Amino acid sequence: MTLGLGLMLFLGLFPGADVCGLSLEDLTGSEQAGALIAGEKPVLTQFNAPRPQLIPRHEVLRGFVETVRRDLNPSVMVETLQIYTKPAEAEKTIWTAGEETSIYNGILALSTLAGIEYFSASRGAMRVFYETSSVIDGPSTKRQIPDPYHFWPPSRITAYARQKDLTFGDNIYQYDFHTAPGALIFIQQNLSSLSIGIINAVGKNKLRSAVAVLDTGEYLLVYAVTMAKAVSFPGMNTRVGNSFANRVEAVFHWFSGQADKAFGKAIYK
Repeated sequence: MTLGLGLMLFLGLFPGADVCGLSLEDLTGSEQAGALIAGEKPVLTQFNAPRPQLIPRHEVLRGFVETVRRDLNPSVMVETLQIYTKPAEAEKTIWTAGEETSIYNGILALSTLAGIEYFSASRGAMRVFYETSSVIDGPSTKRQIPDPYHFWPPSRITAYARQKDLTFGDNIYQYDFHTAPGALIFIQQNLSSLSIGIINAVGKNKLRSAVAVLDTGEYLLVYAVTMAKAVSFPGMNTRVGNSFANRVEAVFHWFSGQADKAFGKAIYK
């Protein structure tokens, strides 16, 4: 079952699905919410028939992730939760249409991923995540085009990107962007094999990374999960899992910069 079909079936079964007004506690539970507000950033890596453990209580998101997990049957899964605190001057209610659209277009701006860095534990230093990142017109022609831009978020669009990763090399990815009440969700899929040196670590279409941005009023809850079916090679699952876990912080910092533009660094000065 495709993700698009899975979502349509889900919404058909639950036509009233709406998460507007859900609080951080509603989505994560009071204990987890308190930990996130205190600054914790839980990261969970699982191997051998992994199942989501940190996923928020958001039915559309859970439908997406379960469809991917079932179809991919991953050997490694990395999850994380973080929160973005809206500026003090911003309204502590769900985002306005303008704010949502700005955040949506910020997430679509895949070219801005070029140059973001993460801390490499193996090297003990910061390292570039994506050396280059650009939107292309398709996986075959690979012609660079401008980042997509929309005057309001559509329910779903698909974009293709060519991204050079210093661990996995130069690869082509498909990005599916989805909207739901109070939520923006995008899912990355590899359209070329990911290699570490001479080793084909993750085959074509064997990686899915999903990032969900859920508006809780005072905060944006950001959930990220990466699932991969790595090659059967001693230590490969661990190496792939560590690589994904180390990069989550870089993606969150990138997202925070995009959210800053939407919420206030320009507006509330």
